[in-house]
Amino acid sequence: MNIIILDTYKELSIRGAGFFIQTLASNPTAVLGLATGSTPIGVYQQLIEQYQAGQLDFSAVTTFNLDEYIGLHRDHPQSYYSFMQQELFQHINISPDRIHVPSGVEDNFGAHCQWYEDAIIAAGGIDLQILGIGTDGHIAFNEPGTALGSRTHLTDLDQQTIIDNARFFDSADNVPRRAITMGVATIMDAREVILLATGENKAVAIQAAIESPVGSECTASALQNHPNVTFLLDPAAASLLTNQ
Repeated sequence: MNIIILDTYKELSIRGAGFFIQTLASNPTAVLGLATGSTPIGVYQQLIEQYQAGQLDFSAVTTFNLDEYIGLHRDHPQSYYSFMQQELFQHINISPDRIHVPSGVEDNFGAHCQWYEDAIIAAGGIDLQILGIGTDGHIAFNEPGTALGSRTHLTDLDQQTIIDNARFFDSADNVPRRAITMGVATIMDAREVILLATGENKAVAIQAAIESPVGSECTASALQNHPNVTFLLDPAAASLLTNQ
C-alpha cells in the first residue's frame, strides 16, 4: 500500500491523472475503472487537457463505471451516466460502444449484474481503477456490512450516504434509495487501484481504511490486501493517520 499526501487538490488531481497517463502510455487498449462524485473531477479535467493537447488517445480504451442509482434513466441529469458524459466522455475521443455504466432501469437486475461481471472479464479485466471513499468508509456503493467477497449487486443506500449525496439533488428526499454497484471483490480484481480523498470529513474513513482491521464495516479496508494500491490524500484527509 502506497500513501501519498499532497498539499492541494490540484496537485492530487495531477498525480491521479498521472496514473492514467502512465497506464495508457504502456497500454493504449487499457481497461479503466471509473468513479463519479466530486473528488475525481479534477483528474478527469487533467485527462481532458492532455487529450486536447494531443498527448492522450482514448480511441481504443474501454471503461467500466462503479455504480448507478436505481430508477434513474441515462438521460436523468443526476444519473452517473450523465455525470460521466458531462465530466469526461463528451470531451475525449472514446468510442460509445466501449463505455460501460451499470443501468439503473432493468427488468432483470440479477441478469444485468451478471452481464456486467461477464463484460469486465471479456474485456480482459480492469487495468486501473479509480475510487473515492464515503464518509462511512464505503467504496463504490458497498455500504458498511457488505460482504468483501461481493460481486456486482443491488444495494440499499445507508442514511449517511443519502445525506452526503443530497448536495447533488434538490433535497435528501430526492436521492434514490437503491443503487447497482460493483462489488468489493470486483474492485479488488483490478490490477491497480488509486483512491482519492480530500477534506477533514474523510479523515475518519481514511484512518479506518488504512489502519483498522480489515472488515466489512469499512469496505475500503479490503484494499489493505490489494497488491498494488495507492491512496492519494490531502493533509486534512490524512490527519488521523498515526503513521504519515
